[in-house]
Amino acid sequence: MNTHPYLRAYLAGVFVPTLVLPLLLTLFIVLRIVLQVPFPIEQAMIFPMAVVPSLFGLWNMLWLKSHACAHEPRCPHLPIGVHGAVLPLVLMPLGATTAYCLGVLVLGSHGATWFHAFEVPYVLIAPCFLAALAGYYLVWKYIVGFLNRMLGIA
Repeated sequence: MNTHPYLRAYLAGVFVPTLVLPLLLTLFIVLRIVLQVPFPIEQAMIFPMAVVPSLFGLWNMLWLKSHACAHEPRCPHLPIGVHGAVLPLVLMPLGATTAYCLGVLVLGSHGATWFHAFEVPYVLIAPCFLAALAGYYLVWKYIVGFLNRMLGIA
């Protein structure tokens, strides 16, 4: 099965966020409508639902490309878990910059304020970022790696 390996890599990459994001959307809808949380949670879902699945697929295609040229010295080849753990280094600054430019995120002296209602102290941002790195590592190592092996591209 050597036909269309990049298409298979893209599909294996989009699998996880395609399953997880609707569950998060359901949770956010329950918080907003049932529990009457006072800030616009649905705006927080636009960026992840629009960008994250495509970036997962493209990131997996990039991993496949780096895997294919592993014999070249200037072409880096990372294990899939480490490659996946690098993705938050792209997503989080991209999301924070977009939120800041749109006025959704305001940076203060003690923390970041989302939607002018929810403040996150800077002390909590680093542990959350490290947890995201660990989560992405595990998802990519075990789920995306498994799908890549099942599709014959790993």
